[in-house]
Amino acid sequence: MPTLTRAEAADRASLVDVESYHVDLDLTGTGDTFQSRTVVRFRARSGAATFLEFEPVTVASITLNGQPVPHPAAGGQRLALSGLAEENELVVDATMRYSNNGEGLHRYTDPADGSVYLYQHLFINNAGRVLPSFDQPDLKASFRVSVTAPAAWTVATNGRLVSRDGGRWEFAPTERISTYLASLIAGPWHVRTDEHDGIPLALYARAALAEPLDAQAAEIFEITKQCLDRFHQMFEIRFPFGHYQQAFAPEFNFGAMEYPGLVVFRDEFVPRSAMTETEREHRASVIAHEMAHQWFGDLVTMAWWDDLWLNESFAEYLGARVTADATRFTGTWTTFALHRKGWGLRADQRPSTHPVAPAEVSDTDQALLNFDGISYAKGAAVLKQLIAWLGDEAFLAGLNAHFEAHAYGNATLADLLGALSKASGRDLSGWAEVWLRRAQVNTLRLEVQRDGDVYREVAVVQTAPDGFATLRPHRIGIGLYDHADGAVVRRELLEVDVEATGRTVLPALAGVRAADLLLLNDGDLAYAKVRLDAASAAAVPLLLPLLGDSLARALLWASTLDAVVDGERPVAELVTLVLAALPVETETVIIEDVLRATRGLVDRYATAETRPAALELVAQAADRLLAVSPAGSSRQLAAARGLVGATTDTARLRAWLAGEGVPAGLAVDADLRWLVLYRLVVLGAAGPDAIEAELAADRSATGEQWAARCHAARPEPAAKQAAWAAIVGDATLSNRLIELTALGFWHPEQRELLQPYVERYFTEMPEMMRLRSGMSAEKTTLAAYPAVMVSARTRELAAGLLAAPDLNPILNRVVQDSDDDMRRALLARE
Repeated sequence: MPTLTRAEAADRASLVDVESYHVDLDLTGTGDTFQSRTVVRFRARSGAATFLEFEPVTVASITLNGQPVPHPAAGGQRLALSGLAEENELVVDATMRYSNNGEGLHRYTDPADGSVYLYQHLFINNAGRVLPSFDQPDLKASFRVSVTAPAAWTVATNGRLVSRDGGRWEFAPTERISTYLASLIAGPWHVRTDEHDGIPLALYARAALAEPLDAQAAEIFEITKQCLDRFHQMFEIRFPFGHYQQAFAPEFNFGAMEYPGLVVFRDEFVPRSAMTETEREHRASVIAHEMAHQWFGDLVTMAWWDDLWLNESFAEYLGARVTADATRFTGTWTTFALHRKGWGLRADQRPSTHPVAPAEVSDTDQALLNFDGISYAKGAAVLKQLIAWLGDEAFLAGLNAHFEAHAYGNATLADLLGALSKASGRDLSGWAEVWLRRAQVNTLRLEVQRDGDVYREVAVVQTAPDGFATLRPHRIGIGLYDHADGAVVRRELLEVDVEATGRTVLPALAGVRAADLLLLNDGDLAYAKVRLDAASAAAVPLLLPLLGDSLARALLWASTLDAVVDGERPVAELVTLVLAALPVETETVIIEDVLRATRGLVDRYATAETRPAALELVAQAADRLLAVSPAGSSRQLAAARGLVGATTDTARLRAWLAGEGVPAGLAVDADLRWLVLYRLVVLGAAGPDAIEAELAADRSATGEQWAARCHAARPEPAAKQAAWAAIVGDATLSNRLIELTALGFWHPEQRELLQPYVERYFTEMPEMMRLRSGMSAEKTTLAAYPAVMVSARTRELAAGLLAAPDLNPILNRVVQDSDDDMRRALLARE
């Protein structure tokens, strides 16, 4: 769909007030199209002209207020209307096309049984792929949906089911919602139902996933109920959309989407193989995140995409908070400190950085690009610190007043700040200016002066990066940790306010006995890059393995990883710390995140000469952890995955596939088998016959995706050529298969073979963007980027592409940010 500018949206909103859509879909055809009949009722300024987003294949008829509209009015993916009345009825009959890229009405054929599944994803500007619509967030309307489908199918929408007669489904009108939130699924879904506190619940998954859904339904329902109860404790307006259904759909571009009353998740959240506790916690957090959106985003919706943070920052914060409060996964703030906030910090330092709440988002293309670590994780971290300052009672009072004032409508940053300021009695305009309106991140460093074993002076030194001079106030914890009797324990926690100046002296520490470790930002209240004092940093390798608090360990790992990313500490030092501390780590999320991050840094920051030794040390750390992990535990599975990804011991990997030498309790199930085979393929120790044999034994959606990734990873010229041709030129492949092909393409072990494709990326990727759009295009261009081909030449080619006129904005951002990552890698190597 063409991008919608903010100016166009504002102009249209001044002319039009939409009342309702009645959408009648016929999904019984067998081709790549479906029938759509839509009745749109709206008010308008008499005599005005406007347009609707609309991308038909063919048009049977268009009438406005009973008069025919010429079909050419539906050209250019917009339907132009003129001579509007005060009350209008638009009726359109058209043929529309299914998609294979996760936008519009996505059609998927399950390789396991040949069944067809559909899901509707109208975000961010794709409603016109299904129906003519005023596709912007502040033109809310009620949706009434009717569907004719094959008799064996199940259909669900945002609205309550009113009647079903064979394949004919009628749903009740919804409350007023934005067009991008209109949801629909259809197909032979496997369904589980339940009820809680008067709210009907349902789960949907493909028939091929019936067994894992049945096995996991009790846990998913339990988390859903616990989160609903916690939100009802916090919010005065109960869940506002009738039923609460959750569908697990194939090839979904996002992790999940908050459609009111019918949340859709990617179906990897119902895995058929073993899960770690981290993966279970992540699923619980996403369930809570999407549930938070039922209030933040669905009940009250941003007026335009510059206030995206009103959706995502709040859902990110509440997802972590409610999961920790209400479920057995009480360690979500550890995950947030290490993983989620790290995502925000990385995004905030790239060339594409932007404020949490930008003053201007010019169009929907720019809006899509702001779905990043800043709008999610940075915004959530900023909220966490705000609440520490305001107090939770005032914060919740402000939110409830905000919901009451804007229920089923739209709101802005000013609206929310007004409610919070009134509830807390504090003027938040200054806070919003430095935290929400200005980009980039500050660095906080401890500066310590000692007299023997006591502190003479301790200060927090705050700096800002070049070009972003803002210093900010921070509420921050400082922990004093001592090593005694084989453990490291916190002696004291100070909570202090760091001023928006370059240096804040901490008088409370003057004359205090020096700690073995002085942990800045203990408790993780502040959003900032953190650097320890020299003595504490030197003690980390000794103290980290003995530190009992998982959040404190996560903060130390996060600071270490960040220092390596910045080139302040060598990757060899990180690898040494991994070998020393990770084998005794008990928190699965720390194990998984540290191994993942370290592997990525070794692949890019180590040279071709030093990488093999560094990778071997990572493999040794994972192997040691595997040896001491309880049989069948999450730690064991995380260690095994880490070992597989780092080892070059092909004989051991082959033995695992044959069921030999496998640690007791470790199930080499379908997905672990694919991971082992993938590593063998990368190392040149398995070929196409092995891939096809594995696929024959696992003819499933996941198996098909793994096979695509494995074929792309083969270190053979013909395999690389075939994979590259698919990435840049095959529009018939679905979004997921293209993404997995791109993810499997680049490997440091194959640099010589891959060298010609570095230049091809920069010359051929612009043409690929003509085939793909939106989130699918962003994921593909990022996965296909030659990130492991670290060289000045790669940067030269990137600069050439970035200088090209009219470069697609998605490709521009991916190349710009990926090139900045490579700049860091080259500096680290030097």
